[in-house]
Amino acid sequence: MRDPGLTRPQRFAKRALDLAIALPGLLLSSPVIVLAVLISTIDTRQWGVFGQKRVGRHGTTFRVYKVRTMRASPAVTTNVTSTTDPRITRSGRLFRRLKIDELPQLFNVVRGDMSLIGPRPDVVGFADMLEGDDRIVLSVRPGITGPATLVYRDEESLLADVGDPETYNATVIWPHKVQLNRAYVENYRLSDDLRLMAQTLFHWPHGHQP
Repeated sequence: MRDPGLTRPQRFAKRALDLAIALPGLLLSSPVIVLAVLISTIDTRQWGVFGQKRVGRHGTTFRVYKVRTMRASPAVTTNVTSTTDPRITRSGRLFRRLKIDELPQLFNVVRGDMSLIGPRPDVVGFADMLEGDDRIVLSVRPGITGPATLVYRDEESLLADVGDPETYNATVIWPHKVQLNRAYVENYRLSDDLRLMAQTLFHWPHGHQP
């Protein structure tokens, strides 16, 4: 019996694919990242790179990087964000819609914190609380995109339409994401990563919400 999760050849192939795409991707997108950071710095009046502690492979924490898209607001303390969140800046809405805010995570991929494809890295209090067989989700590097990310690509709009976004996220969206991510790891194939990349880039549909 092997350990749960990916085999050694699968891990090697996945990492090789990450580096083959993330390295040139980071170089090519660096002018866009620099411009977005400058705009964000002006718009938010804070340093335009946002870093936050997230739960990664094997439950260890790391700092994920994004272009800052929100202003600080002492009145809003939730980590759940909807499209109506008053903290999101004008430029931030554009960056989030075009996914420009995610580009600095290519650095996380190159460094080995993340993969291009995998479960999204969550804040402390979610992924680190997984139990039993669900912890197989933590056997892989978290991803910039993945099966759950694609199913919930309009998550912020969905949360804007419910009365209690935080409760809905914890009781409906999060458990379904765990189910999707667990199936991804348990049935992993490198071809799935290629397919999920194509679905992300070309906005092809992937799965259904409960």
